[in-house]
Amino acid sequence: MADHELILFPSDDALASAVADRWLDELAASALKDPPYCVALSGGRVAKKYLTALAEQARARSVSLDRVHFFWGDERCVPPTDAESNFLLAKTHLLDPLGIQPDKIHRVRGEIPPNRAAAEAKAEMCRIAPMTAAGQPVLDLIFLGMGEDGHVASLFPGAPDEVARNQSIYLPVLASKPPPQRITICFATIAAARQVWVLASGPAKENALRESLSANGQTPLARVLQSRDNTIIFTDILKQDGRPADRRAAVSA
Repeated sequence: MADHELILFPSDDALASAVADRWLDELAASALKDPPYCVALSGGRVAKKYLTALAEQARARSVSLDRVHFFWGDERCVPPTDAESNFLLAKTHLLDPLGIQPDKIHRVRGEIPPNRAAAEAKAEMCRIAPMTAAGQPVLDLIFLGMGEDGHVASLFPGAPDEVARNQSIYLPVLASKPPPQRITICFATIAAARQVWVLASGPAKENALRESLSANGQTPLARVLQSRDNTIIFTDILKQDGRPADRRAAVSA
């Protein structure tokens, strides 16, 4: 089986709307299955567009997210009211607009010491999600963004080997961009998920995406692709023929 599927869009708005629609289709189709349904959200510019589109479409289609348990792929070590908080992004654009109940929201507590926050986030995820024999939680879906260097969650290029091989589910890391202190989900937990959807948007990320898709890619996204049977990448970076997307259109979208 191929390690990834590439789905192309003309703009970030089209990408965000289509991904929201696709996930709502899946939720509607699985509405009668036993809970819990566990998802990990991401942060970033395209995530804001996606979360906004998701809230709008869920209301318009009357698709309930009430059975979904929300986790995070990574969090910055800041209070939940800080503008850098990935939790605040989701709270503002998805959780509050849809009235998601507090018992379904499992944020990473970035305001406490990182080791403690990682341990608490791990325990919370393991309490709710089903587990593999190797002790990894199996999330139904993990959303990932991709940085200009190919990083995903807060797994950056050049991280120490103990970070790349860590099995601890969540771990404190130092990022190569501010804010430096973060807590991230690990590669093994991403590999164990039922589905991983990557939202890669923005012309400055073209080189990182191409390297990630190459057979010998060395980026964190490449590592994710190499660890799984199938990962879906939604992107506005490439055209249908594989050439770069129109940069003027991408910037103005």
